[in-house]
Order: sequence, then C-alpha cells, then structure tokens
Amino acid sequence: MKDHEIDYSDNPTLNETFFQEAVVWPGAKKQITLRIDPDVIEFFRQQGKGYQTVINAVLRKYMEAQKKHAS
Repeated sequence: MKDHEIDYSDNPTLNETFFQEAVVWPGAKKQITLRIDPDVIEFFRQQGKGYQTVINAVLRKYMEAQKKHAS
C-alpha cells in the first residue's frame, strides 16, 4: 500500500487542546520499599495481574488532583 492510499479519516485532529491535555511520560519507574496496610495491599492484589500498575495509577490521579487543587 502506498502512503497516499492510507485512510486517515478516523484519526482525531491533533489541535491545541490535544497537546494541552497530553500526559508527559514521566520516565523510568523507580523501585522502592513502601509500607502499605495489609487490607489495602490485599485489595489491590485481588484485582489480579498488574495490581502494582493500578496502585501507581491511583497515586498518579491523587497527585494530579492535588496539583490542580493547589493552583
């Protein structure tokens, strides 16, 4: 298939709003030791594979909300 034959009609327009709301990738993750209450860690572990990624996402949302609240 040639470049001019590709249908891009379903791609969103990348306007100013898209770039203002884009998430800047924070870089490589750091391994740490974190003390978490047993019931909290068990709750996340019950979510299945990827529970640590979910914990990171929850913490990120909290951080973003705090930043918005502070400004």
